[in-house]
Amino acid sequence: MKHSFHIYCASAHYARQAECGWSLCAPGFRGRTDGDMGQVTTGGIDAAALSAYLSGILPGCHGLARLERIGGGYSNPTFFASFDGGADLVLRKQPPGPLLPSAHAIDREYRVIRALSGTGVPVPEALHYCGDASVIGTPFYIMERLEGRVFHDNALPDLTSAERGAIFDSMNATLAALHSIDPGAIGLDDYGRHEGFIDRQIARWRRQYEKGMTRRLEEFETLGEWLSVHRPADTGEVRIVHGDYRLGNLMIHPVEPRVIAVLDWELSTLGHPLSDLGYNLMTWIMDRSEHEGLGGHDLVALGIPAMRDYARAYMGRRGIEGDLDPFFIALAFFRLSAIFEGIVSRAVSAGRPQAEIEDVKRYGPVFARHGLMIAGV
Repeated sequence: MKHSFHIYCASAHYARQAECGWSLCAPGFRGRTDGDMGQVTTGGIDAAALSAYLSGILPGCHGLARLERIGGGYSNPTFFASFDGGADLVLRKQPPGPLLPSAHAIDREYRVIRALSGTGVPVPEALHYCGDASVIGTPFYIMERLEGRVFHDNALPDLTSAERGAIFDSMNATLAALHSIDPGAIGLDDYGRHEGFIDRQIARWRRQYEKGMTRRLEEFETLGEWLSVHRPADTGEVRIVHGDYRLGNLMIHPVEPRVIAVLDWELSTLGHPLSDLGYNLMTWIMDRSEHEGLGGHDLVALGIPAMRDYARAYMGRRGIEGDLDPFFIALAFFRLSAIFEGIVSRAVSAGRPQAEIEDVKRYGPVFARHGLMIAGV
């Protein structure tokens, strides 16, 4: 089966929209999805207009034969698009209706994917961006459709231990490769601010917590204080940060245990590269009920590296001496705790069922406690 984007409900949209104040989705939660997800559908797209536009730009794009929604929730609508002319592509567009400025910036996604082409970081080929909303109602872009596998269970239960180890090593090598790229060398020097990334992250997620506060979380506030005191010195290193780097956002080769594409660049920016590694490492600390975490699994039996070994492999690939500063894992949990508290606030405001609210409420404190544990507090 072909895939280019997986079912969305991860931080590539909920974190961006937490700032905007209206997403109810979260990691491990499917949330609300459009009824046409996974179905042959027009998706509100004028097929004739799309075909007429693309036929003069991309080969094989005359006569739209099939449009299949492959995403759900509140993310940018994404479709498999098959044409009578033989083209078999992926279309990703903004949602309809008014949007806040920082949400659904698909032009940024297209820009970073296109810039990374040929760098050694595997991404789908970005083929065309259309900023003219008159064509299908919103801006959109087209990319190649890849054949591969996307796994959402980090324990990879259907694979051998050798395959698991190879996939995790490939995930590690791919992240190190991304962070070895000079953004300026591929035209992304202005893709984000160069200074104050860590301070801005702490301030942003503290602000989000305070903005949507429905209760006080002592664990979150204590973690925020620890982060403010223990933030590392600014080394001036600025790299492309994916923002949601994890196994579920990677496409694996159809039969080989290696990454063939990094997906979901919605949160990408410039920043401290170790923030991506810290985010990636949360998987080892979360348990199975927390977005299919690895906590409680026998990693040796599975063939999956221990967290410290995985981190050291990344550091070695990048020529960094020593172990990872636990600050960056704690920061990732601080962010996740704030996001879930925002989800609780919006669920309450939206009048969601109490059982749903209570289920989501348990995660903010849990993730803050994970952060404190990593911090040694």
